Amino acid sequence: MCGINGIAFSIRSRREVSSDVLTRMRDILDHRGPDDGGIFVAKNVGLGHRRLSIVDVAHGSQPMFNEDRSCTIVYNGEIYNHFEKRKELGEAGHKFINRSDTETILHLYEEYGRDCVYHLRGMFAFAIWDAKKRELFIARARLGVKPLYYVYSDDGSLYFASEIKALLEAGATKAEVNFDALPDQFANHGTSGDETLYLGVKRLLPGHTLVWKDGKLDIREYWDVNFEPKDKCCTEREYIDEWLELFRESVKIRLMADVPLGMFLSGGIDSSAIAGIMSTMVEDPIKTFSVGFRELEANEFEYARIAAKRFGTDHHEITITPGQFFAELPNLVWHEDEPIGFIASVPLYFVSKLASEHVKVVLTGEGADETLAGYGRYAKTLQLLEFGKRYENVTPGFLRDAVRGGVS
Repeated sequence: MCGINGIAFSIRSRREVSSDVLTRMRDILDHRGPDDGGIFVAKNVGLGHRRLSIVDVAHGSQPMFNEDRSCTIVYNGEIYNHFEKRKELGEAGHKFINRSDTETILHLYEEYGRDCVYHLRGMFAFAIWDAKKRELFIARARLGVKPLYYVYSDDGSLYFASEIKALLEAGATKAEVNFDALPDQFANHGTSGDETLYLGVKRLLPGHTLVWKDGKLDIREYWDVNFEPKDKCCTEREYIDEWLELFRESVKIRLMADVPLGMFLSGGIDSSAIAGIMSTMVEDPIKTFSVGFRELEANEFEYARIAAKRFGTDHHEITITPGQFFAELPNLVWHEDEPIGFIASVPLYFVSKLASEHVKVVLTGEGADETLAGYGRYAKTLQLLEFGKRYENVTPGFLRDAVRGGVS
């Protein structure tokens, strides 16, 4: 995890970026990247970066420049296919001076411009200042694992950062409630669109790019989930085999790191499956981490220990007391910038602190419920859709119209 931030002042604002303000923005994100930090300032544009060193630890400092220093990048994430892309770019004449995936993004931008995102496989949020075009290019990966927030002022100026607190630190906006976003917050435990709970603060949506040029914004979607069925028909066994191969590949590519790796192990299906696959791909025992409470009904240690023993992991545990739970809530709200929508954030915070004492990178089972329909609400949705079809078939149109009018 790294932290990025930046400022771009329009010509009509008649302002230049203060290195002090840019540095304050950057350093309030110190927890995202305690290993290194840097800034770049070119009159009305500035970029900042806090680094957690994972790939090419010795030579991956940011901001990073291309050969003629006409392009400057700050980046948060991991590009899993960057070795393959380095080979392609090298054959096209690009020169590399380090092994970082950051430099790969820079050369892809030089080669493809805004379309560079189509060549990236990974999780990312990055910003590139192109001095020749005098424009700032910002991109966020397809599923939005890495955050990116921004404030766009009336005079055309742009502030952006990995966390909202950095925007407040720069004075880009005040900490005022965005009342239009409250219904979304209450209904979904968080805001789901580009709006946040802070008035004037927006998030760049997943699968989108943003170009800023002298005060004008151009935001485009480059990817969205596609639910169209495949052309070919497969047996159930073939679908299972295909999924298993994709699962193995997904775990393998996420082991790309020059630092120690570990994983969060709850003992559930998701994390245990990852631990099982991961144990076949690394030489040393996996370092696994579990969190639990003293109350037995909220303690999954037994299941985690079974999985740890089965796969021969180097297992670590932490037990949270009620006092610790409530004592850390203010700290957690500060980290998340918005109200805690999911109480699982609290134990996740504690197990992350435990893991940080041993490793820099962890794999988790997060996202499996979304991709494999693991939540109860998915089954209920399917039931409701089926009930809806029956309702449409047996209820006359005039009666449906009357019901619809009464509901609305």
